Amino acid sequence: MVAEHTEQGESPRSDRPPSSTAGEGPTAAVPPTPATVALLGHRWGRFDLLWRVLAAVGSGLAQLLALPPYGLWWLGPLSAALLAFAVAGVRMRRAAWLGALSGATLMVPLVRWQDIFGVDVWLAIAGAETVYFLPMAMGIALAVRLPGWPVWTAALWVAQEAVRARWPLGGFPWGKLAFAQPDTPFVGYAALGSSALVSFAVALTGGVLLWSVLRALSATAPARVRAASAAAGVLVAAAVLAGGVLAPSVARPAPAETVTVAMVQGNVPGVGEMSILGERMQVLRNHADGVHELAAAVRAGEEPRPDMVLLPENATDIDPFRDPEAEEIISAAARDIGVPLLWGMSRFNDDGTRYVQSVVWDPETGPGDVYVKRYLVPFGEYIPYRDFFTRFVQRLEQVSSDAVPGTEPGAIDVAGTTLAVGICFDIAFDPPVRESVAEGGQIIVVPTNNANYNFTGQTQQQLAITQLRAVEHGRSAVVVSTSGVSAVVDPDGTIAYESPEAEADVHVAEITAMEGQTLGTRLGAAPEAVLSALGLAAVLTAVIVSRRRTRD
Repeated sequence: MVAEHTEQGESPRSDRPPSSTAGEGPTAAVPPTPATVALLGHRWGRFDLLWRVLAAVGSGLAQLLALPPYGLWWLGPLSAALLAFAVAGVRMRRAAWLGALSGATLMVPLVRWQDIFGVDVWLAIAGAETVYFLPMAMGIALAVRLPGWPVWTAALWVAQEAVRARWPLGGFPWGKLAFAQPDTPFVGYAALGSSALVSFAVALTGGVLLWSVLRALSATAPARVRAASAAAGVLVAAAVLAGGVLAPSVARPAPAETVTVAMVQGNVPGVGEMSILGERMQVLRNHADGVHELAAAVRAGEEPRPDMVLLPENATDIDPFRDPEAEEIISAAARDIGVPLLWGMSRFNDDGTRYVQSVVWDPETGPGDVYVKRYLVPFGEYIPYRDFFTRFVQRLEQVSSDAVPGTEPGAIDVAGTTLAVGICFDIAFDPPVRESVAEGGQIIVVPTNNANYNFTGQTQQQLAITQLRAVEHGRSAVVVSTSGVSAVVDPDGTIAYESPEAEADVHVAEITAMEGQTLGTRLGAAPEAVLSALGLAAVLTAVIVSRRRTRD
């Protein structure tokens, strides 16, 4: 559809910028240039509002379908393009509610698995996540007025994700543009600038393609200009994709040694139920039995002798430091296999709090080095403002003890290899694995407990994040889960092995430990900070220029 250069209720003059409305912020635009005329001030026929609503909903839906378990990754750039289309040329109030519509379309179904804690908790979290899309959409509505707007709008996606990953309650970064690209050309940018640079590349590609399409549809441009614009957009998008393919070759880590790693998925009773912790002894025995099964297979020559055995988060929620029976079960398993175990457990304190830990358990000397989970799940592993929330939602009292977050990186030596450990929710955040690798971690290890979320898509979403971390740090990653999915991920993000869900599983893999750091590991949060600042600076520039034009 060809754009009509009109405002609703105004004369059809293409050179007249929209006027300002009290309470909705500045709306005067900079004079049109070839880079902005295809978006600025357009009204898309009689059904302009309908097109914008459909675009906003389409943006959220496209990102939802790009993410696991759907995995239509190529819809990621379309999501960014549709949101820019929805809000370009509108005032701030309309941009805000179009952003809310887009965010809700994504977040409500995306975190559906949170209803294990109750529908109200699920919708509250989805609503809180949706809020971040309001200021981003308003910022995009301002940034599209500037030349080069695909760059500035892409940077605003990074800024939104950066804030959402930090506040409140430590943040909740689920649903990033980057997390829909676990094994695509875009994911290579993680090796240069973590998830932030991946999200930027995805949004930039969408913005460039939208620019070229709208320029091609422009009724005011000559045919050769329209054709050249379309070709230029395709070439830029192709260049971005090519850059992602080449990015991991920059400062690639070097192979150090081959390590034989065994992983035990013991399974749990009551998969998908919030009450699985009520079967604690059964969960502990299931995982110990898996180690004994592996030991028998090694003695029979059916499996190679591993250098270490990895067990998941919550492989025991009976504290072996306080319960002699639990201690003996784990020690017996370690003696049987004869190599160190990395065992996930809860450690309880005298004040009723606990630590979620992975503990190295040697067959001769017993427990040793420990990593304490740093990012805890609100309402799952602890209740924020417990007295307040349990007053209104009594079932939250099922989380009977609050976990306490750790503070140290998870670089743990096991059998002469340094593991970069991040437990479950840790993997969604940039610092835990990054800092563990910076401390010498050679293989990424993710002990996790997804038993509450089996068959909801959450497990696949978390695995996709782990794939990105493998590329980001140039290392293999091992996911070991209570009930699946356990997996081995190669440094390029591809999945080398994947267990079934809700079944016991034992797997042995040969994994190459790596030395050295990618540029993404070295730069840390710097690319995210620079890109966020770039987006915010563009918004500020658009506001200043608009106000000056209004005064003139």
